[in-house]
Amino acid sequence: MHPEALFALLLFVFLGLIVLIVKPLGAYIADVMEGRPNFALRLGARFEGMLYRLCGVDAGEEMSWGRYALALVLFNVLGAVFVYALQRLQAYLPLNPQKFAAVRPDSSFNTAVSFITNTNWQAYAGESTMGYLVQMAGLAVQNFLSAATGIAVAIALIRGFARHTAQSIGNFWVDITRSTLYVLLPLSAVLALALVSQGVIQNFDAYKQATTVEARTQTLPMGPVASQESIKELGTNGGGFFNANSAHPFENPTPLSNLLEMLAIFAIPCALTYTFGKIVGDTRQGWVILAAMLILFVPLVVTAFHIEQQGNPLLAKLGIDQSASRAQSGGNMEGKETRFGIAASALFTAATTATSCGAVNTMHDSMMPLGGFVPLFLIQLGELAPGGVGTGMYTILMFAILGVFIAGLMIGRTPEYIGKKIEALEMKLASVFILTTPFLVLIGTAVAVMTVAGRAGIANPGPHGFSEILYAFSSVANNNGSAFAGISANTVFYNVSTGLVMFIGRYWPIVAALAVAGSLAAKKRVPVTDGTMPTHGPLFVALLIGSVLLIGVLTYVPALALGPVVEHLMLATAK
Repeated sequence: MHPEALFALLLFVFLGLIVLIVKPLGAYIADVMEGRPNFALRLGARFEGMLYRLCGVDAGEEMSWGRYALALVLFNVLGAVFVYALQRLQAYLPLNPQKFAAVRPDSSFNTAVSFITNTNWQAYAGESTMGYLVQMAGLAVQNFLSAATGIAVAIALIRGFARHTAQSIGNFWVDITRSTLYVLLPLSAVLALALVSQGVIQNFDAYKQATTVEARTQTLPMGPVASQESIKELGTNGGGFFNANSAHPFENPTPLSNLLEMLAIFAIPCALTYTFGKIVGDTRQGWVILAAMLILFVPLVVTAFHIEQQGNPLLAKLGIDQSASRAQSGGNMEGKETRFGIAASALFTAATTATSCGAVNTMHDSMMPLGGFVPLFLIQLGELAPGGVGTGMYTILMFAILGVFIAGLMIGRTPEYIGKKIEALEMKLASVFILTTPFLVLIGTAVAVMTVAGRAGIANPGPHGFSEILYAFSSVANNNGSAFAGISANTVFYNVSTGLVMFIGRYWPIVAALAVAGSLAAKKRVPVTDGTMPTHGPLFVALLIGSVLLIGVLTYVPALALGPVVEHLMLATAK
């Protein structure tokens, strides 16, 4: 099959399956999180109640936005302390058949913050650093809880739109319990079994010694991989059991496992759009949000495929490749797995950076300059097309608030969205939310390129080295976790700086979003009039997309011009 036709078919199947998943999964999440009677709540009611009694939680008591935010931050900080302690005590813990030593303090700090923030930035090689207990009790547990935290924030913000004259936005302990118990656990169990059927390993064996065809000895790492692989994709966490992540054949062995993992990455973020529509009482609102997300996503993934399929123009100029149809016969396969090819690699790359997943089945550092521009730009847009589990939903809702505010200024009316007036407080909080991440990205990048410790990690001087640093801080500030692999980030400077950026980039916007939820919940519902701008049609889709692109383009274009754009121009002129 022609590469373009294969890619078109793969993209059509992928998007078609996602659209089919959205309504049933989104309706199920809405029922679970709002406590509406369904089979899951009936089945787990006794166990759920036992958890509340054990933890001293009153499930019927709701929280103000301030209490909700305080509970969320404290819970996640305690999780970081626990993961840090596991790493530092690893040498004395069981389920460590390779006898790995304790992890360095700076690396332990970075990893602990990374996993509680749903970033899963990994400056270490998992198979040579972490024992099985740390992988399971530390990293895999935080994969569940960080994803559940994102869902909880999204639901709290949605309640802000759905409720009126209310002083509460829900109960954090109930929200995180239900999203873990009824959404993430069952889905990850089913996906883990599907991945095992494709050859993903799941065991507690010591590492194996194998003899290669060259008669050399190779160490094959073992471990409980499928269980971690499933939640890393479903929770848009992205942290790999192995250093090669989803490019490793023990994590992602077949084209079918690759498709399943991509579907898992998109499933919950896309389904939450329908959850939003159902809870606010107008499912058209959810479909409009989903349409905006996919319209942003599709052109960028097509661009990534096209650029990588064309390959490196220098090869033709140097006479290495004389193909008449493209600069590099077969396209740019550097850093890609042959079992996936360019089509599946480009789609996976876009899927994992359009969300906050960060899992990789190809090395982004080996992409063409404009090919690498695509995942970098998708991250910088705020990872809202469709974004991470929960994160994408509450991020695009903040842009929706910005969009209706701009529209209100144009027509001279107080902006309204989902029956709520958007006033000065909401706009101030939305501005803090939207501008926090670009501030962290650009300041972090500037500090790194100005200091000796920051420049020491660059493997490729020039614009590509700048792209590596820009990608790193874009990734950690947006809680993605993927990287241009050429940068050496396992240093004290990068472990500490990226750790701080991850923490601020995660929780400062969350607090702002919860404050917006509290403010909206307290407002009265505004009746629809002839002057109310409809937010369920093509005009609002265009307005929302325009708001996202306006912020993304104005904020990041100067930095992007110094990195991938300059590198592309140098390549085009054979410099």
